[in-house]
Order: sequence, then structure tokens, then C-alpha cells
Amino acid sequence: MKRPARIAVLASGRGSNLQCLLDGIAGGQLDADIVGVFSDKPAAAALDKVPAALCWARSPKDFDSRDAFDAALGDAVAACKPDWIICAGYMRILGADFVQRFSGRLINIHPSLLPLHKGLHTHARAIEAGHAEHGASVHFVVPELDAGAVIAQARVPVLPGDTPETLAERVLGIEHPLLLASVQLLVSGRVAEQEGMIRLDGQSLLSPLRLDSAGTLSG
Repeated sequence: MKRPARIAVLASGRGSNLQCLLDGIAGGQLDADIVGVFSDKPAAAALDKVPAALCWARSPKDFDSRDAFDAALGDAVAACKPDWIICAGYMRILGADFVQRFSGRLINIHPSLLPLHKGLHTHARAIEAGHAEHGASVHFVVPELDAGAVIAQARVPVLPGDTPETLAERVLGIEHPLLLASVQLLVSGRVAEQEGMIRLDGQSLLSPLRLDSAGTLSG
């Protein structure tokens, strides 16, 4: 019998995406266990969603360098032997050594339709650019910021009168089903990254999968 996938989650904030994964596991939609939650913010609310024994949280200010923090974080993540590491609202840029250490199993959810609007303030930038659509992307993490191969995306309209706050709320509503559906594919072994390309069921994916209104991913 196949064992549940082991998932480590990196989070800096309230942990709504972590809660989505926990709900998916509890509801039988996701064959996985959360084996660790890791944060650069010791007061992050995400840490309250799992037993304290599964949590690791340190302030980067307590380390001599960015590399020292990343090394400690990497050792803590490795100790829980994860199959997948999910950045779910983790707001600190991961160094190249950390990314390479977990290459091919490190995933991020980003609030834009990549390659558009890498980095921060994506909702304001989408409005300023006059886009008709905005959304979220789940992608593999590479050393270059938000540049890894995109597994799947979900889209929302940008409405007249939208503010960054109203648009952010609409995007958050599709982030959760997008993340859950994407992680379902990962833990089932159907999706992998190879030479910068997404492979689905052994075939190269020429464009990201799209989330439909039923929460299902399709090409």
C-alpha cells in the first residue's frame, strides 16, 4: 500500500494555504501528511494550525548571515524527510543553495499569472497595467525569483473600480483550490519537472494547466 506523501510547508503569515492543505487531507482529497511547518516569523499564525512538535520558527535576525539562516532552515526541513516542500505564503527569498538542495520538489504559489508580475505588489501592478485578468500560479522554485516552470494557473477578472485589496481577496479565493489541485497531482506522481519543463503523465506540458470552476485542472 502506497504511503501518504510527506509535505513540509514554509509560511510567513496567517497560513490560509496551509489550512487548505490540512482540510484537503482531513477530507480525504489529499493523500498526504504535513510533517513540518517552517517559518521566518516566530509569531506567524500559520504555526498555530499544527502541533508545536511539527513547527520550526526562527528570526533571520538571530543569524549571522542570510546563508546561515538558509542552512539552518534547510537542515530542519531535511530532518523531517519531506517528499515535497510547499512555499505557501512564505515571504522570504530562498537562497540558491537552499533551492538547489531541494531541487525538483520545492513548490511555490504566487499571486500573478506568471511570467507576469514576479515579486511583490502583484495586485496593484496588474491594475496599473490595465490587465483584464489576474490570478495565481503554482510553480517549481528555481534560484531566479518566480521563474520556475509553472504547473497550473487560475484566473479571475479585474473589475472596474478594483483596488489592490479587492483584487487580492478575489485571487485568494482561487489560490486555495489551485494549490490543492496542484498538490494532488504532485503527490500522485503525475507531475514532475525535467530540464525546466513540466511533464504530466510522462508528456511535456506546453502551457500551464488551468483551474476550472469545479476546481479541476485541465490542459
